Amino acid sequence: MKWGLVAMLFALAACGGDSGRDWDVEGVVLDVNLEYQQVLIDHKEIEGFMPAMTMNFDVADPALLKGVQKGRGVSFRLHYDGERYTVTQIRVLSEGEAAESGLSLGGIPLGAAPAFTLTDQDGATLSLADLRGKAVVLDFIYTHCPGPCPIMTGILRDAQQLLPSELRDHTQFVSVTLDPDRDTPDVLRAYAGNRGLDTSNWSLLTGSPEEVAEVLRRYGVATEPGENGEIAHVVVTLLVDPQGNIDKRWLGTRHTHEQVVEAVKRALPDQERGRSLATK
Repeated sequence: MKWGLVAMLFALAACGGDSGRDWDVEGVVLDVNLEYQQVLIDHKEIEGFMPAMTMNFDVADPALLKGVQKGRGVSFRLHYDGERYTVTQIRVLSEGEAAESGLSLGGIPLGAAPAFTLTDQDGATLSLADLRGKAVVLDFIYTHCPGPCPIMTGILRDAQQLLPSELRDHTQFVSVTLDPDRDTPDVLRAYAGNRGLDTSNWSLLTGSPEEVAEVLRRYGVATEPGENGEIAHVVVTLLVDPQGNIDKRWLGTRHTHEQVVEAVKRALPDQERGRSLATK
């Protein structure tokens, strides 16, 4: 079996004519995460819309995952609402064979956030330790990703813009590339400009392939090379609190920018309390 891409075709995903559409799809389950209502599926081509690929999907109701196990063939209904992809129906087809893949939804840690030191879009060195005392919103993207990465970036850009100024000073957005060979500091800086990111508190990080691979390993962000240079990867965003602990995990793209902002407020209670008093 050829493992497909996690990435969607963003040009198609952004097309208004596809909003509210549904497809019946077949594939093989690679992982299930009941806590986050997520299923990782290597699925067949959706003709005229999406190539065969591996992706973690949100599931509309956790009850749908009853009896769904790794390695099982499934038929599922995929709904696209203009921004997100959700499994609304799923049926087990056969026993199948245990699927082998480097991707997993269960390897993302909680507790102390693993340390790292990488290079930002301006060529400066940045360590996670440098951000101690701030809330860090961390995700993993690559700049030519045609699908979920632009969606993730858009969610966090809107969160950045919604944050009150008092909280912005204590919050850092960090995006680690999955593709250090192509995502040089110059490329990351151009990506930030094209996406409307304020780099005063947003760092886009790269490094040597070995350095980046070690960060991904420590954070449990599995990747696989796909066709045409694309990268299959688990879609995840993390919130690291000011004490350096992973406080929140969002798998997929179901979360909203308002939810990110609320999580940041909870991670910064002193600053939020001071902001509330100042507005009275």
